[in-house]
Amino acid sequence: MKLFKTLALCCSALLLVLPISGCQALPDGKAATHTTRQVKDLALNDEEGSHTTYEVSKPLLKDLTLNDEFVCQIRAIQHIEIRSLEKGYLQNVLVDEGQSVHQGQLLFQIKPSVYQADVQKSEAEVELSKIELQNNQALVDKDIISATEAAMSAAKLNKVQAELELAKTHLGFTEIRAPFDGLIGRFGDIRLGSLLEENQLLTTLSDMHRIWVYFNVPEAVYLDYMEHKRKGGSQNVQLELANKEIYPEPGTIDVVQSDFNSTSGNIAFRASFSNPHLLLRYGQTGTILWPKKVDQAVIVPQKSTFEILDKRFIFVVDKSGVIHEREIKVAREEPSVYIVASGIKPDEMFLLERQNKLDKGDKISYKLIDPKTAIENLKLYAE
Repeated sequence: MKLFKTLALCCSALLLVLPISGCQALPDGKAATHTTRQVKDLALNDEEGSHTTYEVSKPLLKDLTLNDEFVCQIRAIQHIEIRSLEKGYLQNVLVDEGQSVHQGQLLFQIKPSVYQADVQKSEAEVELSKIELQNNQALVDKDIISATEAAMSAAKLNKVQAELELAKTHLGFTEIRAPFDGLIGRFGDIRLGSLLEENQLLTTLSDMHRIWVYFNVPEAVYLDYMEHKRKGGSQNVQLELANKEIYPEPGTIDVVQSDFNSTSGNIAFRASFSNPHLLLRYGQTGTILWPKKVDQAVIVPQKSTFEILDKRFIFVVDKSGVIHEREIKVAREEPSVYIVASGIKPDEMFLLERQNKLDKGDKISYKLIDPKTAIENLKLYAE
């Protein structure tokens, strides 16, 4: 009997375990089905991503003429101060500021009354000395006086004649004339009727038919210029005005200063320009454009690059489609493009437009775009 009771209890326990096990198997099956669907979705996503084709290109190689730019100051070849040489009242102002004048033209006149009186006085003394000398010569001929007294009369005549010339010179200083053709500058602290002191500033006069333009260049540019000059080459430059217009007349570099500025490390150059229409004025500023030829420049779009900690990078794509991050050195920045000094070779491919979802080490499908077409179709700048 005990044996039968024990077998009955075991069978009851077994029947209880089987339903519990069956209840647990259903959730595990659902979980397995869910996991299978996730794997399929990921596979589809990977398959869809593998079908995305990215545009790549190669650097454009081109012979260029680029302009080095230098801020410049415009100066007149002849620029002088006009000052009074005599004291007196300003009687006439015969020109205006900014007026073009000719050599010898009367500009200002100081009241000449006092100086005219001095001339008249000196003229009278000259006449008196002449008469005195004639009389003494006659007396010498008659042996009434000695020849020494006649010689003294001649010396006196020479003295008063010199005083007359001096008085005429002072009178001439009351008329202030232009020493050369040019433009009248701003008047000093003078007006009609002002009492002028000797050496008082009246205005300035500038000959602007040809002008000098001064600009500073770094040592490397100076060395390139001297090497080019040693080979017999000439250097012409252009002048960009403040309104961004290019001055039509070409300029020629004709002078290099003697020493470098110890603070900036630059040296001053001087170029000369013809100014037939007097467009350029003393004191203007502008920008010197110094052309520089670059053979086979390596050009990439700005939008293909990105910056990290003041360094510029580009995604290079190898033939198998693997992306590599490469630092590049920019020699010059031009609109929409960079001219690269180093970092990428002419035959290497790069990602035409950086994608945030891509990173170095990723493998992509790519389509090669002709470099010339890629540059011509630029619309975006680098970030």
